[in-house]
Amino acid sequence: MTETDERRADRARKTVVEAALRRLDLDAKTRLLAGQDMWTLPAVPGIGLESLVMSDGPIGVRGVRWTADDPSVALPSPTALAASWDPELAHRAGVLLAQEARRKGVHLLLAPTVNLHRSPLGGRHFECYSEDPYLTGRIGTGYVTGVQSGGVGTTVKHFVGNDAETDRFTVDNLIPERVLRELYLAPFEAIVENARPWGVMTAYNSVNGTTMTEHRHLVGDVLRGEWGFDGCNVSDWTAARDTVGAIEGGLDVAMPGPGTVYGEALARAVRDGRVAESTVDAAVRRVLLLAARVGVLRGADPVVTEPPAPVDGEALAREIARRSFVLVRNEGGALPLKPGTVALIGAAARDARILGGGSATVFPARVVSPLDGLTAALPEGTLDYAVGADPATELAAAERGFALRAVCRDPDGTVIGTRSAPGGLIQWMGSDLPDGVTHDRLHSIELTGTFTPRESGPHTFGIKGVGGFTLAVDGTTYYDDLQRPDKDDPFEALFGAPVPRARVELTAGEPVGVSLTHVVRLPDGLPMKVITFAFAHAEPQRDPDELIAEAVEAARGADTAVVMVATTDRVESEGFDRTDLRLPGRQDDLVRAVAAANPNTVVVVNSGSPVELPWRDEVAAVLLGWFPGQEGGAALADVLTGAHEPGGRLPTTWGALADAPVTRVVPIDGALPYTEGVFIGHRAWEKAGRTPAYPFGHGLGYTDWTYESLDVEGTTVRVRVRNTGERPGREVVQVYLSPAGPDTGRPARWLAGFAAAEAGPGESVEVTVELPRRTFEVWDDTAKSWAFVKGSYEIAAGRSAGDHRLSAPINV
Repeated sequence: MTETDERRADRARKTVVEAALRRLDLDAKTRLLAGQDMWTLPAVPGIGLESLVMSDGPIGVRGVRWTADDPSVALPSPTALAASWDPELAHRAGVLLAQEARRKGVHLLLAPTVNLHRSPLGGRHFECYSEDPYLTGRIGTGYVTGVQSGGVGTTVKHFVGNDAETDRFTVDNLIPERVLRELYLAPFEAIVENARPWGVMTAYNSVNGTTMTEHRHLVGDVLRGEWGFDGCNVSDWTAARDTVGAIEGGLDVAMPGPGTVYGEALARAVRDGRVAESTVDAAVRRVLLLAARVGVLRGADPVVTEPPAPVDGEALAREIARRSFVLVRNEGGALPLKPGTVALIGAAARDARILGGGSATVFPARVVSPLDGLTAALPEGTLDYAVGADPATELAAAERGFALRAVCRDPDGTVIGTRSAPGGLIQWMGSDLPDGVTHDRLHSIELTGTFTPRESGPHTFGIKGVGGFTLAVDGTTYYDDLQRPDKDDPFEALFGAPVPRARVELTAGEPVGVSLTHVVRLPDGLPMKVITFAFAHAEPQRDPDELIAEAVEAARGADTAVVMVATTDRVESEGFDRTDLRLPGRQDDLVRAVAAANPNTVVVVNSGSPVELPWRDEVAAVLLGWFPGQEGGAALADVLTGAHEPGGRLPTTWGALADAPVTRVVPIDGALPYTEGVFIGHRAWEKAGRTPAYPFGHGLGYTDWTYESLDVEGTTVRVRVRNTGERPGREVVQVYLSPAGPDTGRPARWLAGFAAAEAGPGESVEVTVELPRRTFEVWDDTAKSWAFVKGSYEIAAGRSAGDHRLSAPINV
């Protein structure tokens, strides 16, 4: 369908929308702008409107239930997807997610996250794509077009400036207009222009004194006015604070419900004369148009009547993972693995961390760990495993060895409902309760069942949550008291750390009974009813020196040692920022000890964003594996064995925190000034004259490339490269632009475009990169408009921000 056809079809939908709007009274209209529960908007049968369902992403579609009982495909993290430097792959990921959404009855996916990696300390960077606005816009555009091609809407988030987690509900980010335009707004603008998203989500934070859910300038003047966005503006959950401020600021939907600043409060504001009903009508139109586009408004043709062909989720998850892995070091051709024995070392190799913590969490039906993947791929008898070091310094969810169910009781102790509870996690939101259970009758929830340990020794049991708890193991009560929050954070029960409450000696293979009872007390006036707590557990902690010694012995006897190092959900998660970039636990010690015992040591880094690698020059190879999704172990085996080459390039700069140019994420007196201006990421590293461990765009494959020619005609750049290695490969040709004239406050160079080249051994191929007009423009604060900067520039083509192979002048 052409753009003209799409707009013609939208005009027909808007006719239906207007007819529906005329049949709604004020109370119905204002109810439609408020969530009726955690994830849905109300149905209005009288106008043929079904309930519109939303769900968290971005790596999967959780649906309206936050439980492993309702599994979802889990793709690699957004940083991994961006590391592919492949918008078409992002599009295919979106198509799969639309398929998942339709399977779960979801109409609007709360994704993608296109905030930038301003500082490496951002705790939620795994959920964002890149430090670079151009790369972010390209990947985000592919993702949005893919999802919406399946008839499911997207909400591009978090508009705008949600670049860190510290005080994210209240922080006022002080961002100059030029910086906003050239960096933080740029991905949103590109996606609006090129993908026409059906939704955006406005953030918790303020920008320059105004909270984003009330930001009339950025939402009304910029997003809707200048860019022509015609979709629906949904608040981040509980972000809407003021009825009049939100509706006048351009917020269409206040989530979640039923307690929001809209609904009855908005109707009252109209009747009191504080809000014009026409303002409400404008918001309702946008909600109804969204409903029409996704097919829940009778009489309006949905945008997609025939969904795309089915996608194999497991196969695509595996492909994205292997194409995201970034090989940053490979001395002596350590990879792919040579024939021989392999010592696989690291707790993360056995118990894989496949995704980041927080609202991005989904529950896949299966997970392939690195140990699983390599066991299946390598000849029998050639793989040995040792734990080496465990990155987890806190309790984890009660998953392995636990068989639990939730038993709900009323105040008299009568059982009123049950539900399975895989993982020992309860996250019941809104009306998502077991059959027969209501909030009015529910008094307590008991997680009860058995635990069969896989190791003998002292096991630690604990509780994640707030309120009254009773914890018993093998018939003995170890805790019966109130557990209070560490800080005043409405999401403490969701993102807070588990607290150890019992230490019990157990024998491997011998099951014991376990029970955790929570007395449910929901304060009055909550905007949403959420019951969340978890049974937590840690296995016996062996002496770290002994574990490292065992790993060293395994490594010494192997031809290759593969060490898995990882972060944990207490290091990278929604809800908090990092304070350092170090790997947790004794993992750095482990790598050094193994490398000293076996010079052919390969390290695989399982993290969503940069960590420091102080031993990187002491090992043969370093492979960055991100959070690789449910098929990560199989993809890792593909890459290590050489069945596929690692396809990724860095979407963000990796370096030591001491050298990082931008490190401030903590507000002072509620404000966080972006004093670095337009200099973040590779732009800032170059300005500071510092050399990172691995530059933006860096990544090696299993073949070699020669850059043969660079031709520039107008704003069209053609680069010819030759595969000079011995196997087929893929090269990401990156084009950077540098102003040749005097310093005008612009970066020394910036990413202007990229294209992929694929060729067999000895073959050459030419790629074409069209330089967009915006790459030559700067924001003029005085004129309040974009200014095209004429003059001389240098075009550089190469393999990363720090590796330029060819250059040529260009005059515009």
